[in-house]
Amino acid sequence: QLQLVESGGGLVQPGGSLRLSCAASGFTLDIYAIGWFRQAPGKEREGVSCISSSGARKDYKDSVKGRSTISRDNAKNTVYLQMNTLKPEDTAVYYCAAIRSYTLCVAWEGLGVDYWGKGTLVTVSS
Repeated sequence: QLQLVESGGGLVQPGGSLRLSCAASGFTLDIYAIGWFRQAPGKEREGVSCISSSGARKDYKDSVKGRSTISRDNAKNTVYLQMNTLKPEDTAVYYCAAIRSYTLCVAWEGLGVDYWGKGTLVTVSS
């Protein structure tokens, strides 16, 4: 079965950290740019971070820039999003997506997606 599976979400206090993982099964991630997106309750989905297929290029939306690090281990077929200094406004379901190009990824529109994961919930609350 071809799928992306996110993990690593949970309940964390403000100021805490989480590392989200996005693992592929049934296909290899190394030909794809990977984007992380999130959707908070009652809000539209928004882009969070992108990484190119090689990992050489990375980008972040202002909402998480300086607090997050995206990385990938193509040997493990997995992409990570390390999130630090979490804020209540980071509360959302986080999705990863396998995207056909880095350019499409950083358009932040969710275009060119071949695979979406089902999401992992991050709740930041005291």
